[in-house]
Amino acid sequence: MNLKFSVITPSFGQGCFIERTIQSVLSQQLADTEMEYVICDGASTDGTVEILKNYDKYIKWVSEPDKGQADAVNKGIAMTTGDIIAWINSDDIYYPGTFQAIKEIFESYPNIEAIYGDADHIDEQDRVIEAYPTEAWNYQRLIETCFLCQPSVFFRRSLVKKYGDLNDSLKYCMDYELWLRYAKNTAFHYIPRKLSGSRLYKTNKTLGQRIAVHYEINNMMHSKFGNVPDKWIFAYAHVKIEENWKLDRTKPLQNMIFVNAVIFNSLWSFYHWKKSISVNASVRMIWWLIAANIFLIKNLVLLLKRL
Repeated sequence: MNLKFSVITPSFGQGCFIERTIQSVLSQQLADTEMEYVICDGASTDGTVEILKNYDKYIKWVSEPDKGQADAVNKGIAMTTGDIIAWINSDDIYYPGTFQAIKEIFESYPNIEAIYGDADHIDEQDRVIEAYPTEAWNYQRLIETCFLCQPSVFFRRSLVKKYGDLNDSLKYCMDYELWLRYAKNTAFHYIPRKLSGSRLYKTNKTLGQRIAVHYEINNMMHSKFGNVPDKWIFAYAHVKIEENWKLDRTKPLQNMIFVNAVIFNSLWSFYHWKKSISVNASVRMIWWLIAANIFLIKNLVLLLKRL
């Protein structure tokens, strides 16, 4: 069996990064017959098109208005015919040898329909910030937290035919929703090898719009499962206060304000998405309040001792 990769890159306004993405794809040790590469750009005006023209011999590309990232990926899937789909955003990179490692597994185990591996968070200069928190495969755990790094996931085209492509109504969590949809029907195969670098910087969606990301995840969870895991409820409340209030939690009084604000927003979020609150969630918030009070009292005692 000689499988072919279809590599798809959605792009918009990433002229400062996209060439590194392209080179990381083209440097994979595969024959021309084993890989096709399509870039779907959303009519960028930052020099991206000029970069794409330099690679005309090696890639297919379009630059035209689209409905967003998910729409661009879906367009790329429709333009390709390969057996294995690899989706990498225009600011991420693949590590050397990634495709060969994935290809060997898919060819050796025809029953495996999706593979994922480890990854790094990298900065604007490609330096490693930290390892991505990937975990061994567990579908129930995936519902609680997205431990899959998007460029380190590869899947057979057969999954698209059976279960559909990306939901283009989603702006932030379209990959997470896709993994949950596919994983409901097939187990993902995990390999403990770093396959990609996922870029983190202040203006990208992951860091730059954290509140909107978490809000959309909770809406998606409610729509898909009729329920939102407590962890995602608390994560949204935590991010909302952290981003909007900018409190210094090393200071006891500000920490107390932070905890109270998170609890208030958690209660609102539970009502908004679940209409109820579990005993475990209630106990957890009570413990936060107790811990914040202990922290405050200890510091007051230390202050009094100095007087």
